[in-house]
Amino acid sequence: MEVRNARRWAPHGGNRWVIAATALFAAVSIRAALHPLLGPVMPETSFLIAAILVEYYCGIAPAVCVMLAGLCIADYLFIPPYRRPEIINQADLWLLISYSLVTILVITLVERLKRAQYRAQLLTAVSQSRYEMLLRHDNERLLARRATDEMRRMLHYIAQHNRSLILIRALDSANSLSPGSFLAAAATATPSGIIDDQSFRVGVAYGAKHSQVHQEDLARVTERLVPGLHRMRFLSAGHGWRPVECVCDRFMTTSGEFLVLRAND
Repeated sequence: MEVRNARRWAPHGGNRWVIAATALFAAVSIRAALHPLLGPVMPETSFLIAAILVEYYCGIAPAVCVMLAGLCIADYLFIPPYRRPEIINQADLWLLISYSLVTILVITLVERLKRAQYRAQLLTAVSQSRYEMLLRHDNERLLARRATDEMRRMLHYIAQHNRSLILIRALDSANSLSPGSFLAAAATATPSGIIDDQSFRVGVAYGAKHSQVHQEDLARVTERLVPGLHRMRFLSAGHGWRPVECVCDRFMTTSGEFLVLRAND
């Protein structure tokens, strides 16, 4: 995969030039401190190390600047005759060739390694993002399938208990029952007409049994309906009221959350 941003691994701003200048100053100081001991031997070593470190942390542009500055300083201060730039001898040519070739080779290798490392990091980040998107999509698909299955289960439940239904309530006001959507689906599932469209109001649809329930109990469960068992008063044949156990079930569907209350058969 082509990753064009791999070459932009180095940090930006003025801090990298400050670091490069500090590394160059440290290389000069260390070599000057060792000059009485080493003399003209290996005058470029500290500058080579400084250029490599600067390349590793700051990028190729500061490293090249450190390399060129180190070449001039090493030739001027640590190659005899000292402080005589107008005199060029074999030591100067050897320093120019060996130091330049070795430094360019090493910083080029470091640059390629840093770009490969940064490219791997970018690809890892992209792969992680795609993996998270795939997981999110898979979770959404599973949730949608579960909600669809729940809708089918609710329609089957309504068709099975159509004669004992009292009411259906939508808990989410944004997905409240509507005559054109849910009632149509329910009527299709239950041809016998389990829901009284005339008794419809926002969020609540009444079933065939609601007219036999005591109005106080009906108002109570309509406002504070929760899943579980409910004891309600039903009108008996002798025009009296008898307690009946009712069951409320919850369904999480694609259209929202619904509570279905029915008389316990």
